[in-house]
Amino acid sequence: MTTPVIELRGVSRRYDDGPPALDDVSLTVRPGEAVAILGPSGSGKSTLLNLVAGLDRPDTGTVTVDGVRVDGLGEAGSALYRRSKIGMVFQFFNLLDDLTVADNVILPARLSGTARGEAARRAAELLELLGIDRHARAYPGRLSGGERQRVAVARALMNRPPLLLADEPTGALDAAAGQDVSGLLTRLNAEGQTIVVVTHDLALARACTRRTVRIADGRIAEDVRPHVAAPEATR
Repeated sequence: MTTPVIELRGVSRRYDDGPPALDDVSLTVRPGEAVAILGPSGSGKSTLLNLVAGLDRPDTGTVTVDGVRVDGLGEAGSALYRRSKIGMVFQFFNLLDDLTVADNVILPARLSGTARGEAARRAAELLELLGIDRHARAYPGRLSGGERQRVAVARALMNRPPLLLADEPTGALDAAAGQDVSGLLTRLNAEGQTIVVVTHDLALARACTRRTVRIADGRIAEDVRPHVAAPEATR
């Protein structure tokens, strides 16, 4: 059986004396899946994202991503994990305004020790793939919201991560740009990229994922997988 990209087992996380943000959550995501994590504010979906990203640790349970026990990593190990195993796309892009588009995309590879020439070639490939190569020398502030999110996706894919995490990736975009980014995520998944989208937007989930996981009060309330029709009987 294929090794999961994400495997959470009995994960719980509590902050202060309040109710648990996550309460005994188990979740498996296989390679090539596109999964939407749905839920209102306070449901626990952001906590789940932070645990998978290695930005937080569970109180109980285990978090494994592409064979790495994320919950057991120290600070240096977590940073290396994020550079090599995941790409992250945020609602507000998180681009560096004083770097060009190309240099924003190259940055993760340089932090990982990739030679500049090799990193520049990879960045050029990604910018062309995502249709924004003409903006390579521009600064992010000159681009539209949709274009900046494409740059953010290119940056997230720079180190060829097995997992792409998208946190409300269309939340700061108008409807047209949101549909553009949604279509991009759909295309990337069709090409084999494993994607997890954390959102409260059901329309986005329906547009670019085929499996939806609803979280309520820190627990998985529903896990809807694509329906596969049974093969017809041979006559």
